Amino acid sequence: MNKLATAVQLRFDARRSPSLPDDVRLRLERLAGKRLSEDGILIIDAHRYRTQEHNRQDAIGRLVALIRRATEKPKPRKKTRPTAESRQKRLDEKRRRGEIKSLRRKVDE
Repeated sequence: MNKLATAVQLRFDARRSPSLPDDVRLRLERLAGKRLSEDGILIIDAHRYRTQEHNRQDAIGRLVALIRRATEKPKPRKKTRPTAESRQKRLDEKRRRGEIKSLRRKVDE
């Protein structure tokens, strides 16, 4: 049985932090998911290690990694069209499937 309380709970007020730009704050809130409270406080629980110091370092590392991920701007999606070959391939496959299904039908005598 574990007799010592070695778990760590890190709380970071993401909504009111002056060091986060607005776009990073929004992405951080989206990435945090369930770890974000209604008040905008990011809560990270760390209980992976047997010592409190290790868990503290782990929680801080996870917070830093999360903030780093939030600072990366997502690449804008470029609209693309299917190639003529891929459209033809799709139609050929649909025709082939239809032929296979038509063979399953009962034949009227």
